[in-house]
Amino acid sequence: MDKNYVIVTDSGSDMPYSYLAEHGIECVDLMLNFEQTEEVFKNRDISNKEFYQRMRDGQVSRTSACNPDDFKQVFEPILKKGLDIFYVGFDSGISTTCNSGRIAAEELMEKYPDRKIAVLDTLSASTGEGLLVWQAQNFLEQGRSLDENFDIISKMVPYIGHRFTVETLTYLCRGGRVSKTAAFAGNLLDLKPVLHVDDEGKLINIAKVRGRAKSISSLADAFGATYLGLKDESELSDEQKEIIAALDSTCGPIFISQADCYDEAAKLADMIKDRYGRTVEMITDIGPVIGSHAGPGTIALFFLATNR
Repeated sequence: MDKNYVIVTDSGSDMPYSYLAEHGIECVDLMLNFEQTEEVFKNRDISNKEFYQRMRDGQVSRTSACNPDDFKQVFEPILKKGLDIFYVGFDSGISTTCNSGRIAAEELMEKYPDRKIAVLDTLSASTGEGLLVWQAQNFLEQGRSLDENFDIISKMVPYIGHRFTVETLTYLCRGGRVSKTAAFAGNLLDLKPVLHVDDEGKLINIAKVRGRAKSISSLADAFGATYLGLKDESELSDEQKEIIAALDSTCGPIFISQADCYDEAAKLADMIKDRYGRTVEMITDIGPVIGSHAGPGTIALFFLATNR
């Protein structure tokens, strides 16, 4: 396939490295370390199985964002080949990574004035970001120009529905998302939060339900209430209609990401199929960088929604 630009993402997208390699998508890796040791890892340098076992054993992982030099190391070889770049980036409401990509892009475009680097803040994390990476790559392979691709993917950003739940409040507490008192009480009462990512890319707690099964079922409920593909055309805005038209009248893929709880994620996919007749495109692993904050047992659902 003849193309004049490349999709680049970061490991905040939780897209499988095998998928990225197959499609020629470059990835900038965030870093993490365990407090109890001097070990420092790139996201891809430690297996999910080992990582989550270490978390369950009580080890605490801390993450660090990519800096502009990390991006330059990935961007510059692409520019030297005479290719442009579409960077689909990690939620700025959670990480400074995307801004580092923007700084690197501005500096490199001065050095390579004939080249273009388009930077998109997805305001999304895990495979919410990954869904936009997947769709941008599809548009590239369909022959859409960089400008066309950037325009439609940008319009999709406000409609990427994020719904997720966690197995325990312990890890959200460590990250300052909930108080120690709320975490203790919630764990004691078996309360499971249901969260989403708002229009500013911030994590927002929207509900608490009792028990794991109910929390997972609530994700399917949210899908049924807001998925664009289940809405009558008369309920859609002009921009939503434009997006659907660009997607060849489909409503884009449905992704699930999970942190060492694949069987439960598969049950969620079955719920969506049984209740709504829709097939989940991909179930991905939540990698160590995102998993450091959410913890093992996290399940997240991403889809094109009426709103976030």
